[in-house]
Amino acid sequence: MSQETVKAALMQTIAGIQGNAGTAKVVFRAETRLEEDVRCSAKVRDFAPIIVDEPPDLGGTDTAANPVELLLVALGTCQEIMYGAYASVMGIQLDSVKVNLRGYLDLRGLFGMDAASPPGYQKIVFETLLDSPADRDALKKLVDTVESHCPVLDTLVRAIEVKGEVTINGQLMEAGAVPA
Repeated sequence: MSQETVKAALMQTIAGIQGNAGTAKVVFRAETRLEEDVRCSAKVRDFAPIIVDEPPDLGGTDTAANPVELLLVALGTCQEIMYGAYASVMGIQLDSVKVNLRGYLDLRGLFGMDAASPPGYQKIVFETLLDSPADRDALKKLVDTVESHCPVLDTLVRAIEVKGEVTINGQLMEAGAVPA
């Protein structure tokens, strides 16, 4: 797909939203299932299942990336997609975009060994490498735009509502069982 094709698709979507603001609200869905031990599968739209596993030291068979690695992948690829999309709209040539990410996790939190250690990442660091003949001011504007509009980055840095419920043998657990 060319930069012009991406720009045309995005501009058509923007025009559609301007014509009907209700089309701006979308819901993405995924369905996951524990397959065996700690290996899972995830289904998104009509794509082949995504396999998720753990390395051997966390009980897995190392057949696929684990959930916290996929979180890094989601952030990096969202950044790259946003660079491609906004560069096409802004008329900026990008020769390459690459994101290197590191997530720092303390396994004591995961295993409940230290109440002061959260089970999730304590810090995520990313480095974006851009190659472009565009001038520095245009690239600065592109970087600012991407970093202020990337949905995954925004989701990670902004407190959002996450709600869940658990059904056991067809019966919904009473309220308060899952943190709201």
